[in-house]
Amino acid sequence: MAAVRRARDLARAALPRSVGERLPAAPPREVTELLHDKRFQRAVAAAAEEQGRPEEEVWDEVKGYLHEMAAAHDDRASQGWARMGEWFLRAYDVLVDEDDMQQLRRVDRDHSLALAFSHRSYLDGMVIPNALMARRFSPTYTFGGANLNLPVIGSVASRTGLIFIRRSTQEIPVYRLALRSYIRQMVVNKRNLAWSIEGGRTRTGKLRPPVHGILKYLTDTVEGEDAPDVQVVPMAVVYDQLHEVSLMTQEARGASKTPEDWRWLVRFARLQRNRLGRAYLTVGEPFSLRERMAELAAEGVTGHQAVERVALDISHRLNRATPVTVTAIVSLALLGADRAMTMDEVLETVEPLAAYIESRRWPVAGAADLRDRATIRRALAELARSGVLTAYDGGTEPVWKIGDDQHLVAAFYRNTVIHILVERAIGELALLTVSELEPGAELPPGGELQVGWEEAKRMRDLLKFEFFFPGRAGFEDDLRTELKLLVGEDVGQDGGGMTPARARELLVSARPHLSHLVLRPFLEAYLVVADRLADRGDSAVDEDDLLADSLAVGRQWALQRKVASEESVSLELFRTALALARHRGLLEGHEGVGSAREAFAAELRDSVRQVNIIGEIAGEPSPSVPEPRQRQESR
Repeated sequence: MAAVRRARDLARAALPRSVGERLPAAPPREVTELLHDKRFQRAVAAAAEEQGRPEEEVWDEVKGYLHEMAAAHDDRASQGWARMGEWFLRAYDVLVDEDDMQQLRRVDRDHSLALAFSHRSYLDGMVIPNALMARRFSPTYTFGGANLNLPVIGSVASRTGLIFIRRSTQEIPVYRLALRSYIRQMVVNKRNLAWSIEGGRTRTGKLRPPVHGILKYLTDTVEGEDAPDVQVVPMAVVYDQLHEVSLMTQEARGASKTPEDWRWLVRFARLQRNRLGRAYLTVGEPFSLRERMAELAAEGVTGHQAVERVALDISHRLNRATPVTVTAIVSLALLGADRAMTMDEVLETVEPLAAYIESRRWPVAGAADLRDRATIRRALAELARSGVLTAYDGGTEPVWKIGDDQHLVAAFYRNTVIHILVERAIGELALLTVSELEPGAELPPGGELQVGWEEAKRMRDLLKFEFFFPGRAGFEDDLRTELKLLVGEDVGQDGGGMTPARARELLVSARPHLSHLVLRPFLEAYLVVADRLADRGDSAVDEDDLLADSLAVGRQWALQRKVASEESVSLELFRTALALARHRGLLEGHEGVGSAREAFAAELRDSVRQVNIIGEIAGEPSPSVPEPRQRQESR
């Protein structure tokens, strides 16, 4: 019980001397200002009229919501909360780019900052406010789920700038009015606001699709004459390792999510006793939200579409700001091999990756040298100490491999870097498609290279629910850059003499090969879902039943080595495959949909075949691709 006592002692130390209501007796400034604001009063009156309710009743409701979400910054509470944050972060040394922070401080002097952060851990909500407070930024107000509003802790947190908000508000229009107005008043008062653009923690390690709620309220705030502006600041937090990943991977295999309560908090606090390396906080490129909305309006992009575009802007900048960790690169190497590797084999796999990362000028966390033997050995030892890897040194030299049931954990770390490798991996498949052209095959205008472009665009559409891609024109420009790095020569519009034989020669000689390391887990997971979907013929689909069936068959295929590893057996990946199938109209039952489902499965089967070929070129054995229509025995 030492952990719970420590957490409660730290929380109580931060409380004001007398605690009655959850909020201080005097409501925070923004609440008082809103209640006397003529614009807000008109909005409440309009809401009452629209809903056919007495205005006094709506006022009572909106006041309750404002007091529920309102936060303040009490010096004593904030200092106590910072100490508790340091205690929770005791598993890590937190590294911050001081140059970026100094530049951001200059922006902070004159603007409200909207800090949109990536969300990999509950600890993010301590890393960011503590880092900003230590560098004397204006106080930060952070949005958090109402599920985290625990007794005692919640009472303190609301006095340290934590704004507890409900997640599902579609049926509560008055709540949405209160939250929208509260956010606008915060921006008018030049408060700094922080929230997860993903809406919740990633379960896979890579950035989740953005959630638009808070951003929509911010875009509403900056539109119109005399509207205040806000500087949007992407902030990435990444960790060498995380204690909570094992729980998230259990959920990906079907376990129920643990509810956030005092027991959960105690378990979480206890886990932080064990050192796990470093946490890295990096700042992306800020931009004016008002200016960005004006640019989009000039392009004819307005409303929800404009909010979506801004959300994608933030996501792209977050990915660009996320540094490569040594843990991610080591996990990538060992997941790709899925066997025990010696130190020399790990270094041999990592070296071309390091060269590629250098050529693309991607930041490396802590400025680590990915080619340094001691650096790689340290990462292997740390992963082995936490149980992600197993080490064996009873032979002539030590070897390391992914531990039993640890593939999803290693994949989480690998996925923190996967966004920088996807287009390169797609470029390999484009070359492979050109190399497989039959002699005398009919070619489209643009010749062999156009066949490769079309394959790349097909893969982009196949994976668009999984990764953030630029628009089609930007994607082709990026892919051309990747192909130039891949083949060592410029790839012109005319194909530059590209032939199937030349494409094969370039593909074989290229380093590194990434398709099997990066894309295979996702494509195999999609194939499992597509196979189970095709098994249902023209029938309507119960999504929960389909996911359960996919989980069961995925486990079978992993045991049979019909998929490369257990990493592909994940509810998170299956749900994304389900979203793709829904987008293609494959979930509704009607005559003829069974043929479309079969075609979907065949497309994925061929894509898996392609990445397996890349794996074989790279010297790694590949599993056998599951044959179609082997269905009834698994039902």
